[in-house]
Amino acid sequence: MTDRIGAPGTSMSRREFVAATGLSGSLALAGCQAPTSSSKVSTTSETATETSMASQSESLPTTSPPEIVNVDEQGGEVTISTVASKHMVHPEETMGGPVELPKVWAFQADDGEPSVPGPILRTTEGEDMKVTLDNTDANMPHTLHFHGVRKTWENDGVPTTTGITVNPGEKHTYEIPANVPGTHLYHCHYQTQRHIDMGMYGIFRVDPKGYEEADQELFMTLKDWDSTLNKQMAGMDATYSPRDRNPDVFTINGKSAPRTLHPEDGSPVIVSQGDTVRIHLTNNGYMSHPMHTHNHRFRVVEKDGSEVPEAAQYEQDIINVAPAERKTIEFDADADPGIYLMHCHKVSHAMNGNTYPGGMVGGIVYKEAMDSDIFGELMDYAGYEG
Repeated sequence: MTDRIGAPGTSMSRREFVAATGLSGSLALAGCQAPTSSSKVSTTSETATETSMASQSESLPTTSPPEIVNVDEQGGEVTISTVASKHMVHPEETMGGPVELPKVWAFQADDGEPSVPGPILRTTEGEDMKVTLDNTDANMPHTLHFHGVRKTWENDGVPTTTGITVNPGEKHTYEIPANVPGTHLYHCHYQTQRHIDMGMYGIFRVDPKGYEEADQELFMTLKDWDSTLNKQMAGMDATYSPRDRNPDVFTINGKSAPRTLHPEDGSPVIVSQGDTVRIHLTNNGYMSHPMHTHNHRFRVVEKDGSEVPEAAQYEQDIINVAPAERKTIEFDADADPGIYLMHCHKVSHAMNGNTYPGGMVGGIVYKEAMDSDIFGELMDYAGYEG
């Protein structure tokens, strides 16, 4: 179990979280009953395939939340491998759950845990990286492509234009200069239409020289999924077509609500009154997502590796994030201390199956509100046991 609480980048520990909530042990509250199977979306066909899905994914490891890898502290080197895994988007029988992707291809950094999205690779301007793709245990080709930074031709990670494919049993090291500060993406560029949809994506962050972090510096990546592909790859009776894609799962950092609010497995934005909050938003999916913050107005301070001049910044409460786009937003936690949603405003993306709310819904949670009954109820829904 990780000691990290909240979205990747937060500094709050599990002990601090438990102290703030005033809870220990079980979070069950008198009078707070989480929805059970009556709120599950279930059909005859889904029930018929449960046994098949379990048998195909039983032996696969389960993904962990993405970790931040400070590549500078590792001498500028990191090894990335792929691990076939199962991915629990929301494992509880609440709010339309459980939601599972029975098979994904997760990235793993060094000897860490496989995760979807992959590990957040963080470096500093001028500190170049050597990223080794270890494909020795894989059964198909992969590559790594990094957005944003300028690199030599052979390090672009596209097999059809560089002639470099990392085949099963092989390793290949990419040299990635940290020459464009900002928040970027990386992903597999072999059969991209399928491999990204199987989970092979992550965030790549280059801090400018002299960069000063906000009180809360957080990373979030958005993703829409057509789970037909994951079921097909798990050996289930399903057929996926990238030309006729039908997204049915929507995630923030790989989780759907209410699991997004789980303090260790999800990515709640946990703040104290007066904090400056900076969120690096990225979109590794194939659809645009207009993200809306309740009761907080933010400014866009970075876009696709470029700082936005202060004269061009203005306050807003909804922003569209297109596929592969990166936008860094900043706001002050100056609202009445409480629990506020942060969600995609395409309402069908804020659902688990036919159940609303769910999907691409997160939250801005003030520490001052974490000892409330309603927060305890949300933790029940999310499956947090303290």
